[in-house]
Amino acid sequence: MSSESQVHSSAGASQSSHKSYNVGFVLAALLTLIPFGLAMYPSLPRTAKFLLVLACAVIQILVHMVFFLHLTTAREQRWSLVALVFTVVIIVLLVGLSLWIMYYVHYNMLGL
Repeated sequence: MSSESQVHSSAGASQSSHKSYNVGFVLAALLTLIPFGLAMYPSLPRTAKFLLVLACAVIQILVHMVFFLHLTTAREQRWSLVALVFTVVIIVLLVGLSLWIMYYVHYNMLGL
């Protein structure tokens, strides 16, 4: 009897996992098609398009983290969240400081 319940519970977990992946896939596809449509059919001002594409990118990152990486605020996943925060900090520092350096290199090279 217990083996039947284990098989049934693992099948239920598999179905919910497949449902989660399917929902994530549909959301990711929509969040990819929206910026593509904005680029192919320009009808909005440039600033509005930029903000919409940026918003879709941020939402898509969150969709990937929730539906594919299964990152939540559960106690068991604290180390995953700590690693994610560390990675984000490093990427922001690398990109931000690189832009800062390139801006000042460009500023100092204007006189040549």
